Amino acid sequence: MKKEIFILILILLGGFAVRLYKFNAPVADWHSWRQVDTSAVSRNFVKDGFDILHPRFDDLSNVQSGIYDNPEGYRFVEFPIYNVLQAGGFLIFPKFTIEEWGRLISIFASLFSVVLLYILVKKYSNKTVGLFSAFFLSFLPFNIFWGRTILPDSLGITTTIAGILFFDLWVENQNRKSARRILYFLLSSIFLSLAFLIKPFAIFFFLPIVWIAFKKWGLLLFKRKDLAVLAFISLVPFLLWRLWSLKFPGGVPQSGWLFNSGNIRFKGAFFDWIFAKRIGELILGFWGLPILVMGILLRRKSLFFLFFLFSSLLYIFVVARGNVQHSYYQIPIIPTIAIFLALGTEFLLNSPKQYFSKIVTYPVLVFCIFLMLSLSWKNVRDYYNIQDSSILVAGEAVDRLTSKEAKIVAPYDGDTTLLYYTKRKGWASFSKPLPKLIKMGASYLVLINPKKQDFDIGKSYKIIAFSPQYIIFDLHQTP
Repeated sequence: MKKEIFILILILLGGFAVRLYKFNAPVADWHSWRQVDTSAVSRNFVKDGFDILHPRFDDLSNVQSGIYDNPEGYRFVEFPIYNVLQAGGFLIFPKFTIEEWGRLISIFASLFSVVLLYILVKKYSNKTVGLFSAFFLSFLPFNIFWGRTILPDSLGITTTIAGILFFDLWVENQNRKSARRILYFLLSSIFLSLAFLIKPFAIFFFLPIVWIAFKKWGLLLFKRKDLAVLAFISLVPFLLWRLWSLKFPGGVPQSGWLFNSGNIRFKGAFFDWIFAKRIGELILGFWGLPILVMGILLRRKSLFFLFFLFSSLLYIFVVARGNVQHSYYQIPIIPTIAIFLALGTEFLLNSPKQYFSKIVTYPVLVFCIFLMLSLSWKNVRDYYNIQDSSILVAGEAVDRLTSKEAKIVAPYDGDTTLLYYTKRKGWASFSKPLPKLIKMGASYLVLINPKKQDFDIGKSYKIIAFSPQYIIFDLHQTP
């Protein structure tokens, strides 16, 4: 076995091991609302069958679209490829819970992207840079956490990198009339199509593909029919999915705010949040910044990597509010960060003796990487904590005390985590007055961490159970 393959296997094993941290924990950690929305679609596939053209979650309110009620609970976000894998895995091997299967899908997708990035970076640089890019993608604490959450983002990164890699191999084999060239074309088309279906923002990472094509054909690329066919195969399924989803407006989340809500783009707060707090502190733990900058400024063997950088910056600047609002929006830029950390590391390892003493450089580099991972972990570790254990206690009580068909009002500031753990459909907020929700089918109301004034609702509706963690009202019975 080659030494580099042995090292890569060790990286993958280590990456797998660290992603098992709190593997069995309830999905009540950081951004649990987005995770349970994803998992609810998968759970409903298990309960009701794999109707992939009508994915449903548990929230029936108008909060998702901001306008339309959603009595069927439609959830038209990404095409439910991730959910099919999660639900399918659970049905085949139910020893793991549906939530654990979601984490497994993300973990394996995350590790597969490590292998793909290693192959791609090695091709355009060398095996040292390839291995270091794999190392950083595996062990950046930010990516460890998001690489085991119940979100389609890890799978989206995998399909994006796979699409770029197979496109590059197809272009490289242009002069060979072989089945392999056709296979690379099909694989690139399929993976790019999957990338856009899973995470439409993959379109921002099309620039490396444009550069590969331009390097090969120049401006003649615009005249090539095969490229037009590839673009057609890649984009049309996504466009058809979007057109189909418009038939169900209540199931389409509002998204216009993601781009520049509050006119935050290019404001001081924007740069502070993204480049200081998120990239500088959260992802790189401050001490990774010098390595990253060296990778950007001091190593330009291939413009290919710079197009990853341009793609990441374009994505951040265009989807400005989304990147500021939610930390998981930085998941797509992590491969770029891993690449330039690897380039910076390799530069320091092989720096000219007249500028850097290896006796000093090596220990300083190790020290910087150690502090980067340590300080990043210090910030990320709180992501694993359960935000409020009352959610779990209340959810279990509702599941035990109410019928399976009951619809629940489970207000938690629009966060659907409480509703998810009741294992019922309903409303995650008082999107309408309570009498109106009752007319729409609500049977029970559950409140967590009840305050004294919350018990006043018991004057109108019967309290069927309460504790310091929750209070449950039967909305069809009076005291």
